[in-house]
Amino acid sequence: MTEDDTVLIETDGCTGLITLNRPQALNALTHSMVLRIGEALTAWEHDPAVRQVLLRGAGERGLCAGGDIRAIHADAKAGTTGSLAFWRDEYRLNARIARYPKPYVALMDGIVMGGGVGLSAHGSVRIVTDRSRVAMPETGIGFVPDVGGTYLLSRAPGELGTHLALTGTAVGAGDALLCGLADHYLPADWLDEFTRELTAAPVAEVLTKFKGATVPEAGLAAERDWIDHCYAADTVEEIHSRLRGSGLAAAREASELLHAKSPTSLKVTLAALRRARELDSLERVLEQEYRVSSAALSMPDLVEGIRAQVIDKDRRPRWSPAALVQVRGTAVDRFFAPLPDDLQLAFPESGAGRG
Repeated sequence: MTEDDTVLIETDGCTGLITLNRPQALNALTHSMVLRIGEALTAWEHDPAVRQVLLRGAGERGLCAGGDIRAIHADAKAGTTGSLAFWRDEYRLNARIARYPKPYVALMDGIVMGGGVGLSAHGSVRIVTDRSRVAMPETGIGFVPDVGGTYLLSRAPGELGTHLALTGTAVGAGDALLCGLADHYLPADWLDEFTRELTAAPVAEVLTKFKGATVPEAGLAAERDWIDHCYAADTVEEIHSRLRGSGLAAAREASELLHAKSPTSLKVTLAALRRARELDSLERVLEQEYRVSSAALSMPDLVEGIRAQVIDKDRRPRWSPAALVQVRGTAVDRFFAPLPDDLQLAFPESGAGRG
């Protein structure tokens, strides 16, 4: 497969079609894929024959499992900075999707994680299915939610976004809708017909033809009391303590999930979410995420986390520091420190994100 084959770009009727085409890698996103998507959006933006855009993934396993973290691992291990260029272009694409002037329809079928969330959940029409598994699992690999993930999760109801960001829990269609990560539900076996209809008519019109499916239950709705109480704490240590002390099995399971994550990533993620709540647009949050990602690239936990989860797959990361109490506030603050002017990511002040 050539680089040009990893994203299939075509038009059918009134719709521009973007198909992520690395099914053997769960459509993991590479730098060249980001650039090709951006080129397509540019070409279609001023083409009157294209009324809307549809994003989908090849194969049946998922839309996109995230960025190509093997490449990020190699970059971080070698001490090089190619990932910074990837993230810069990826985050710019996330912002562009959020303000795209034509309907941007994302089929969030199957696995949608990390960079896959960035390509889809900022769109204007976000469709989940009975197969959807949506997650920002970065704390498990020594990283921090990015691609606008801290923007989306910081604006979820109550502390649901904090729970999802810290634990990396994957949610189905009902919870994705509850948390504001999606807009519509369609059974997966309706997608082919939906896509055919979309090539001939505006998405608003097509959606009216596909009503009536029973939306899966949002399981997190019944968990709001303990989630909102436990995750409202000011520190990760206190969140842990509240989860353990709640007496609820689900809260105890969440505590065990946190125990397996990078202590540094957990503290930086909580800080990023709280700061994101105070920022007024997706663009400002993406600028913050770029600073955080740039710092993470040189930290030992990113290399170690990817090694343990993806390279060696022993699932036994050796975090450094190994305990929350060892992660000092000054270490967390360094992730948010301004970058030199020639290295920072900056959007125009007039930019506005979804919502």
